[in-house]
Amino acid sequence: MAQPESSAEHSVLVVEDNEHTAYMLEFILRRAGYAVTVAPDGRAADAIIDESSPVDAVVLDLMLPYVSGEDLILKIREQAGWRTIPVLVLSGRILEQDIVNALELGANDYLTKPFRPPELLARLKRMIATREESGPST
Repeated sequence: MAQPESSAEHSVLVVEDNEHTAYMLEFILRRAGYAVTVAPDGRAADAIIDESSPVDAVVLDLMLPYVSGEDLILKIREQAGWRTIPVLVLSGRILEQDIVNALELGANDYLTKPFRPPELLARLKRMIATREESGPST
């Protein structure tokens, strides 16, 4: 699991089980100035949510081993300190019902794979700015 860099302004938890996609997301986000922690499966993400300070945003795949992305959205929305953290779902699931379900569970936004890095960065930046403007609450 990659550790965040301390000099970055904002931190992002990437939950992605595909090694290539996780590496690409980590590279894109670090290059954009984010501190990045990568969880390679749902169980690792679950532990991070339980044991770590909240990040500024989560980029989350839905199809994960051990704990599903949907279950992680629910956990984030129930966990003190994490419940207002923006969640951007990044998934290969393209059916309207999957997108609607993730948003109804509490995801802030949804992108389908394959994705365009500038769009992902713009959505992430907007979600973090919106949260900062409204002020974090527990």
